Formats: sequence, C-alpha cells, structure tokens
Amino acid sequence: MKVVVIGALGKVARVLVPLLADDDSEPTEVVGIVRKPEQLDRVGDLGAEPVLLDVEHASTGVIAGALDGADAVVWSAGAGGGSPARTYAVDRDAAIRSMDAATQAGVRRYVMVSWIGSTPDHGVPQDSSFFPYADAKLAADDHLRASLLDWTILGPGTLTDDPPTGRIAVVPEGAAPPRDGGARVSRSDVAQVVAATLREPATVGRFIRFVTGDTPIADALRG
Repeated sequence: MKVVVIGALGKVARVLVPLLADDDSEPTEVVGIVRKPEQLDRVGDLGAEPVLLDVEHASTGVIAGALDGADAVVWSAGAGGGSPARTYAVDRDAAIRSMDAATQAGVRRYVMVSWIGSTPDHGVPQDSSFFPYADAKLAADDHLRASLLDWTILGPGTLTDDPPTGRIAVVPEGAAPPRDGGARVSRSDVAQVVAATLREPATVGRFIRFVTGDTPIADALRG
C-alpha cells in the first residue's frame, strides 16, 4: 500500500508516519508532504519519501500530481490557529482541493483527521476565536461526505501528549461527546487509529468520534 500523508510533520503525523513505514506485517510505502525545504530531511528520517508541496497555494492539478500512484491519502495538515483567513485557506479550501485531487488522481481511499465536534450543532459561537476552525473543518468534512471517495472522517477529542494506550471509546452516532477531561485522547493513540482505519474496510463512509477508553483500537473501529 502507498499512503500519502499531507502535513507529515504535524504532531499526529510524526507518530503516524513511522507507524506505517515500520509495519512489517503489511509493508507500506509512505509519502510525506511538507511545505518547507528544511522539513524534507526530517520527513525522510521518519521513514517516508519527502515531497515538497505547499498545499495552501497549490492547485488541484498540482496536488493530484503528488498523489499519483497512491492507494490512500491522509489529511493531517492544518493552519494551527493564527488568522481566520489562513485557517479557511488551509483547513477548508486546501483540504477540499486535496479531495478533488484524490478523485482526479484515481485515489479511492481518503482519511480526514478532523475533531470530535465537527457537526452542524458544534455550538461554537461566531465571536469565538475557535469558530473559523470549526466552520472550516465542517465545510471540508461535508465536502468529503459528498464525494465519491472511500472516505473516513476521524473526530478525536481534545489532544494530549500522553503515552499511547492502544484503547479508545467510540462516541455513538448522535450522542453528545464527553465533557472536559473525559473528552481527551493522546496524539499517539490518534496516530494508531489512523493506521488501523486505513486497513479496516468497516470504517469507510463513517464519521468516527472517539476519546480515550477501554476497547482495543481495532475492535472499536470494527464495532
């Protein structure tokens, strides 16, 4: 399997890339897309083939070229806060172009790393500094849902740097996610969820919201 990770040096992707590249049980060729030349060596050190591409400004066709020959795409990029304009440019517009690029390049599988509250009733007020992110992610997620791709949207809770547990709890469809401390999950466990999602057909066409829990990741995703 050849997997392209967009945003390969994000905090989740830095764990995900070696997870995929070093998996002897299912050999995976990993391509890591980053936007700065000085990041290329770091991607290579993680075990991926580094590709320089600024998805914020790249056209759909240029992104499609970077996805050529891939079996799956993982979107793990983000503006990381800052101006609302850049948040929309990356988390909505560039993400949407990457989905259209996947279709253009003939890549069927697409996994989006989103957030647990990415629903129309997310409740983030428009005057909140977090609103542009919530609004942008929802627009991108909705575009993915409407596509013909074999998509999965992952909605982790509040991210932490805690050690991995290998266990999660999936929030049932329509249920409110846990509040405060109960809605946390480590970035390392999110990376494991992404890796498992790529290999689990039962995740296709689902928005999977999850937090730290007691169920082994593979079992939770099949459930």
